Amino acid sequence: YYTDKNLCLENQTSISIKAIEMTARHPEKVNNPINPIKKKPSWIRTRILDSQNYFKTKEIINRKKLHTVCQEASCPNISECWSKKHATFMIMGDTCTRACAFCNVKTGKPTHLDPLEPMKIAQATKELELKHVVITSVDRDDLKDGGAEHFSKIILETRKMNNRTTIEVLTPDFFRKGNSYQKVVNANPDVFNHNIETVPSLYLKVRPGSRYFASVNLLKSVKEINKKIFTKSGIMLGLGETRDEVLQVMDDLLAANVDFLTIGQYLQPTVKHFPLDRYVHPDEFAELKSIALSKGFLIVASSPLTRSSYHADEDFSKMKKLREKQAACHPLQ
Repeated sequence: YYTDKNLCLENQTSISIKAIEMTARHPEKVNNPINPIKKKPSWIRTRILDSQNYFKTKEIINRKKLHTVCQEASCPNISECWSKKHATFMIMGDTCTRACAFCNVKTGKPTHLDPLEPMKIAQATKELELKHVVITSVDRDDLKDGGAEHFSKIILETRKMNNRTTIEVLTPDFFRKGNSYQKVVNANPDVFNHNIETVPSLYLKVRPGSRYFASVNLLKSVKEINKKIFTKSGIMLGLGETRDEVLQVMDDLLAANVDFLTIGQYLQPTVKHFPLDRYVHPDEFAELKSIALSKGFLIVASSPLTRSSYHADEDFSKMKKLREKQAACHPLQ
């Protein structure tokens, strides 16, 4: 049976394990002040829809020794997505060279690229019978081209083995990597996604290794090179941004000809991560969706649990139909 002493020792052990995990995954955050995590409201809830599919997805990913952003970033939708046999593959390792204050992906010095990864991703896509695959990556500032060539190889190999599967990439910003991003564009993914993440005033605190307008310009440049590629970006709420700042981000992304906007709730991973300012009510997400659509986005996903690749396959189908409808209405454009 438990005594007060047993319980105290158990708590101390739990705290020690968490401290060790933090040091290993986020050495740059160890000395950050402790920011208590706010209790989640009733509307932040997820569930497993099909446990058989969930474990099948997990088995394929583990067997091929692949990484997913679902696991590495502690996505709240992992149970639902894996139950539908949806997974977002994270390429180029599990270690990021950036230290974004909101992100739970491990930070440190990455290892070499896996030359077999393009084949592994292509095979996993085939085994999971994916109609739409999402491929993202860690930041690889240690590589001359930021990993653009590796992205390109994975897109081409995946398409070669899965010619009916549409491909969406969620890329880093390729900051200070010149025109290397063009290698990804030239591989012709169906969707090019790069998340803006937050408003300009919070960038130095939330994304210290990135620059707001570098991200906006990346999305604009992709569209200038290939107008047929759908472009997509996302922003988190609850970091301390104002309503007017969020509306300005919408305008900036529209000026860059972004087609698809995602808006979701920031969920603080640990007490050492950037502090959550507030939980945003679903009604506010619905209002922002209405505003964004009225401004001119082709499609908008906005809810507390919305993430970049959440329902990506369904949303791609909707986006494609909407563009076809636009083309029929405006044949000269």
